[in-house]
Amino acid sequence: MAEMLDVAADQPVTSATADAPAEVIARRRRRWRVTTVLSVGWLVLTVFAALAADLLPLIDPNLVDAKNALQPPSADHWLGTDGLGRDQFSRIVHGAQVSVLVSVSAVAVGMLVGGMLGLLAGYVRGRVEGAILAVSDVVLAFPGLVLLLVLLAYIGRSLFAIAVIVGILSIPLYARVARANTLSVTEREFVRAATVLGADRSRIVFREILPNIILPLTAYGFVALGKVIVLEGSLAFLGLSVQPPDPTWGQMIADSKRHLSDTIWPAIGPSVAMFLTVLSLSLVGDRMRHRIDARAEAM
Repeated sequence: MAEMLDVAADQPVTSATADAPAEVIARRRRRWRVTTVLSVGWLVLTVFAALAADLLPLIDPNLVDAKNALQPPSADHWLGTDGLGRDQFSRIVHGAQVSVLVSVSAVAVGMLVGGMLGLLAGYVRGRVEGAILAVSDVVLAFPGLVLLLVLLAYIGRSLFAIAVIVGILSIPLYARVARANTLSVTEREFVRAATVLGADRSRIVFREILPNIILPLTAYGFVALGKVIVLEGSLAFLGLSVQPPDPTWGQMIADSKRHLSDTIWPAIGPSVAMFLTVLSLSLVGDRMRHRIDARAEAM
């Protein structure tokens, strides 16, 4: 045993051993870069498809061709056809319009209203904070999906209604995120210095606090975008989204379940599109959160 210890002690420390932590960190950074680039690339492609779907030279997504129903991928139909012979690739591209429109609109409503309420609650405190938190607790106490279904049944099904209702129901979540970050920022030196120097409240809120809570809200917003896409897909799966035959990813998945005993191809395209979009949003949101945490530790 002593000889083994002597041999080990006499062996020089190699650069690989000494630099192991640095190599691990570098490897993780490279992996983060690759996943972030791929995620951003997929999101850019999805947004482009949603914006330019009507301009692209695609087959009419609602064109019925019963003779070519349930066809596998081919040169004519890149992702095959559904039970009515409609081109799956064209329907997925046009279905991106619904997912992007609903998710972005809902997150914008929740972030703007909830962010301002959370900022107000975290900075003013007192009764204002108590009232905002009380209303938030009441809204969060209701089952979100049940409340959404009730409101949709009362208001009616449309993209605008879905986006607004989902945005309103998400306001308490954004308010809590904004309030937590506001409480943290108000304790920092630059905010205290501005207060001591006699800066008015509006300047402190909009010049000092707001710029420092936008990034955390945006990071949460990316994750929320994925949740809204899944929620809209769930509504479409239940037949409560846009009216057929307009394509949505959830509706396409719901239609494909009737043909699973014959072929799985109609379900693969929309499922993969939704999966990659939600995954990309989550990865980008996590990446932003890690950067924010690293910057906060460095300050």
